[in-house]
Amino acid sequence: MKPIPVVFHIGPLQVHTYGIGLALTFWFGFTYFERRLQRAGYATDWLVPVFLWIILSAVVGARTLHVLSNLSYYSHAPSDVFSIWHGGLSSFGGLIFAVPTGILLTRRRCPELPIGRALDLVAPVLLASWAMGRLLGPQLMVAGGGHPTHQWFGMYYAGQAGRRLPVPIFQAIEDFCVYLALIALERRLDRWADGSPRSGYPPGIVLGVAMVLWGIERAVDEHLWLGEDGRLGSLLVQLAGILLVIGGTFILLRARPRWFAWLRTAAPPPAADGLPLAEHPA
Repeated sequence: MKPIPVVFHIGPLQVHTYGIGLALTFWFGFTYFERRLQRAGYATDWLVPVFLWIILSAVVGARTLHVLSNLSYYSHAPSDVFSIWHGGLSSFGGLIFAVPTGILLTRRRCPELPIGRALDLVAPVLLASWAMGRLLGPQLMVAGGGHPTHQWFGMYYAGQAGRRLPVPIFQAIEDFCVYLALIALERRLDRWADGSPRSGYPPGIVLGVAMVLWGIERAVDEHLWLGEDGRLGSLLVQLAGILLVIGGTFILLRARPRWFAWLRTAAPPPAADGLPLAEHPA
């Protein structure tokens, strides 16, 4: 089985499949987030310019952290620093740059959208986009596989010798499962026990759960399938995953008392048996 082509030509034009995959992923993320904003009742006319800045900051951040994590290589090959079509974009680097950019611009362009609510809305979008991006990004780039393997499911990747663990496929499945868990949680939060709609609850729960689950996933993946002992980039990824879990746990702990306080003031009228509907089992 030959590696998936990472580049093809349209006449004299050289096209990298990795770049096409990233473009499709960004388009999907924008479209999905726009739809979720509309369903939540928020305007979306401000989203296009903000999203363009988020894309730019994400790419710059992702490439910057990757280069810094592999400085020994790029110090000897400085011309490769900007060769993102060969891969080399750190998810955490993208988050470090893109999240503050998105928060700052959203506050300016759409002040009626609370930041906590915006982060809860975007968390499932990010996980769905990561699932799609794993298949259309690392799966189609140079050196996109994981550790060498002789298992039947091993795949060949351009720039790597022998069969490799198809880690992008594994991660796409993991990310999609986390996405499904977030959607299920969101639907549970949006309904009282009797099925009636519920709104106005404190934000943070969806975001916190997303951070915990994705942080665990990313740290474990790096340790088991991608990491190299002693390599700075691998250690940083594992540390970032642990910090993401800690941050998500902190958000959930802060949201918990606000959630119970809100339930006491927003519970629906009592049911026929005298118990508040919110206290009935789901």
